[in-house]
Amino acid sequence: MPRKLAYAGTDTNSAETQIMLNGSASFAQSNTPSVPVHPVTAEALESWMADQPERIRNWLKAMNFAAGSGELVPVPGEGGAVALVVAGMGGATARRRARFSLGAAATRLPPGTYHIAGDHAPDFLHEQALGWLLAGYRFTRFRKQGETKPVARLKAPAGVDARKLEIIAAGEWLTRDLINTPASHMGPEELETTALALAEEFGAQVSVTYGDDLLHENFPLIHAVGRASDRVPRLLDMRWGTVGPRLTLVGKGVCFDTGGLNLKPGGSMGLMKKDMGGAATVLGLALMIMALGWKVRLRVLVPAVENAVSGASFRPGDVLLARNGLTVEVNNTDAEGRLVLADALSLADEETPDALICMATLTGAARVALGPDIVPFYTDDDAVAAALAQAAKAQADPLWRLPFHDPYEAMIEPGIADLDNAPSGGMAGSITAALFLRRFVKAAPRFAHFDIYGWQAKDAPGRPRGGVGQGARALLAALPGVLGLDGAAG
Repeated sequence: MPRKLAYAGTDTNSAETQIMLNGSASFAQSNTPSVPVHPVTAEALESWMADQPERIRNWLKAMNFAAGSGELVPVPGEGGAVALVVAGMGGATARRRARFSLGAAATRLPPGTYHIAGDHAPDFLHEQALGWLLAGYRFTRFRKQGETKPVARLKAPAGVDARKLEIIAAGEWLTRDLINTPASHMGPEELETTALALAEEFGAQVSVTYGDDLLHENFPLIHAVGRASDRVPRLLDMRWGTVGPRLTLVGKGVCFDTGGLNLKPGGSMGLMKKDMGGAATVLGLALMIMALGWKVRLRVLVPAVENAVSGASFRPGDVLLARNGLTVEVNNTDAEGRLVLADALSLADEETPDALICMATLTGAARVALGPDIVPFYTDDDAVAAALAQAAKAQADPLWRLPFHDPYEAMIEPGIADLDNAPSGGMAGSITAALFLRRFVKAAPRFAHFDIYGWQAKDAPGRPRGGVGQGARALLAALPGVLGLDGAAG
């Protein structure tokens, strides 16, 4: 039987498994003296300059300030301290290309407290204030001489929901921490500890199914993928809330992916600590939902495994029996994520949740199609797709709908078994993976799958290099309407 764990059932303060639940960014106190930051567009520069004292005009001209995107000029006062800051927002084209533009100020300005000056649209203030918070993230766990420079603090702009933005930042910081932690310190056990820490924080409950119990409890695909590792595979099952619609989040928790017997080349293995990015993202999203007090019955399922190589590895050519009775021919052991997700989705579907969301760092094909910054998502529900598209734009969380293209179903049917985990030919890899997962969802009326990347290759405003959450903010904005929670979702 699964081992049942209550939310206080483990030491969540272990140095090896410490996670950031209470150390995330927050706004400065409203009564703190602060320096104004003036966002100025290229189109408005001339009129804005005309309204400034001659001293400021002369300083900005001497600094060749042209309000270009990313320009940041502190203006000294009479005593030499920074009296105000002028931030260039660029022209219309540059603004369409940029997001979280003021996030750069958090790391480039002298330490202190600042506020956004002037009259601005609520959406602008929401995005820039959130970007400022997110820019403060640093992963210094393994650095004895980590960055010591304090991040410039921002006072919450009037009219924004400061508490909600701080909660979003907390969830995003948790996701980043989990992805950035190397596999030597973030395996299935540490993911379990994370779920337990969240449960303890918010009064949830967690049950965990381990090792050979996965076979006894009918999770054969999770067991097959994880059995080669000395780190025991497991299925994490967290529940929170007793009223409202059922919302289930499923996240791929492959804590390191060697590719199995279809071993990855070294260059492809270097970032595989992030292959649990789906799990990291749904755990961060769960934090947001619980902290906001949504009236939902939330369930989070994470199949947590390491895809290792040993005599116990599952093999190319094996035929595996999934939880829902379908057989799967393994044509590539490096397409393991869809296998562990299949059993978790089958379990989730048995409860017929009102909405079932799957998030996974699943395919390189998604990156070829859309690059690292845009997440493809799949759903058969046009209303859900429309809500996500709108939320993605509003939350600066880029998503793009790709189709569950039914004619490609034949590509995942190998003949020897019901399903093929890795169709040959290399065509439509993200779509065929999504179609594979859909075979394990029959009852849930709303299903969406996100093929995320979870990594920021270069520093950008609000997004330091390293692990990054994708899709969670859009889901947080879209799901209340989808589930009928408007006005009751925090």
